[in-house]
Amino acid sequence: MAHPFPETRDFAGHNAVVRIECDIFDLIVEGEIPKEINGVWYRSVPDPQFPPKLGDDVFISGDGMIGAFIFEDGHVDFKQKYVMTERLKNDRAARRSLYGAYRNPFTDDESVQGKPRGVANTTPIYHAGKLFALKEDSPPMEVNPLTLETVGSYDYNGKLKSETMTAHTRWDPDTDELYFFGYEAGGLATTDVSYCKVDSAGNLVSEQWFKAPYCSMMHDFVVTKEHAIFPVFPTVCTMEGLKKGNQHWEWDPTKNTHVGIMPRDGDVSEMRWFEGPPCFSYHMMNSFTEDNLVHMDLCVADMNMFPFIMIDGGHDYNPRNANGRLARWTFDMAGDSNTWVETQLGPDGDMPRVADKDMMKDYEIGYYAHFNPQFGPPILSGPTPAGFNAMSRINVKTGELKTFFIPGTTLQEPVHIKSNTEGHEGYISVVCDIHETGLTDVLLLEAENVDKGPIATMKLPMRFRSGVHGNWVANERFK
Repeated sequence: MAHPFPETRDFAGHNAVVRIECDIFDLIVEGEIPKEINGVWYRSVPDPQFPPKLGDDVFISGDGMIGAFIFEDGHVDFKQKYVMTERLKNDRAARRSLYGAYRNPFTDDESVQGKPRGVANTTPIYHAGKLFALKEDSPPMEVNPLTLETVGSYDYNGKLKSETMTAHTRWDPDTDELYFFGYEAGGLATTDVSYCKVDSAGNLVSEQWFKAPYCSMMHDFVVTKEHAIFPVFPTVCTMEGLKKGNQHWEWDPTKNTHVGIMPRDGDVSEMRWFEGPPCFSYHMMNSFTEDNLVHMDLCVADMNMFPFIMIDGGHDYNPRNANGRLARWTFDMAGDSNTWVETQLGPDGDMPRVADKDMMKDYEIGYYAHFNPQFGPPILSGPTPAGFNAMSRINVKTGELKTFFIPGTTLQEPVHIKSNTEGHEGYISVVCDIHETGLTDVLLLEAENVDKGPIATMKLPMRFRSGVHGNWVANERFK
């Protein structure tokens, strides 16, 4: 019999595990879903199957659950299944967790020493006919895009040599090429970084390696039509710390932030490094090249916003000191300066999005989630102290904000869905957790008018654990 989960911040309240695999046909809908919306919204959720081996664990260490909202002719179906990683198979065979501290194999049970421990819980991406569930410490896991059954670990037919693949790939909708990287590519706590390109047919056509200034949590990166940009922030891993039994990451503000920029389809030997003060960003909204200037828009703060990373580094965790903001960093590739210029675009937030048509180009409109205490008290949701209670559409050129919120709810990551109607900005869909009932709705809003509230609400007869990331795949992309 499985033991109860601990009553700690990562397993209590809204962070309590769900562990439900399901197939729900034709969700109840309040309002009307435009019939032009046809496709699948894939989402990843960390949802541990078993209580943690060491008595406690962090939220982002949970087993990967992949879900799919399937939109068709005004109807929506939902299905959700665990990604059957080798780790989950081993745990199920033992009927207990065999794996220890977050991303620390030295704390694992002897029976699984040296075996893959990835959980595939961060991002689902679809490219060239294949669906992958990603976690940045491992190779991708292939999943059937229709049934969500796990196919297995994928290495691009033996061509991928990196031990890791980022959870944040960058897809060029104009060329259908996929760009990604992997940090700790050569193994645990190494400074090796791989940079890869996949063509529209799904062939890995380039894999180059370079060295980062130190072993950093490089969670996201960006590419423009001309450049690839690799941010390196001072959230670090050391072999010494891992052998002591620590979790993988700790905050180290004695190190500076570094950003490497190279030609998108060039050679890593052309990388130019810029340096600035310590800070941290989990996610970038977009980037573009303007003559000799490279612009990167990111949600950034003066510290890491995950409490365990700050505490493990020996620092107080006080989000009031974070100085979070949506900012633009501009790099002059023709100048002599080895740093960047920052311009604030908007208030603090995260989980940023742009429409597919605007990726890698100069753009006006973005969307992101944030927490505003004026809209209600914080609720523990996900790996940070407060779940998002608002979502905004921002014009990055004017700073204009249109904000959506519902009192007594927590919002998860938004996704943008394109419209086929000329001049229509498309739609935003977002998971909405209702505090009073403990259930979950899925909201559909017009992207240009998010402040007017949902045009349709899809009702779920269950609670979702906080998801990490998701992606929309229109029907015409399926091969």
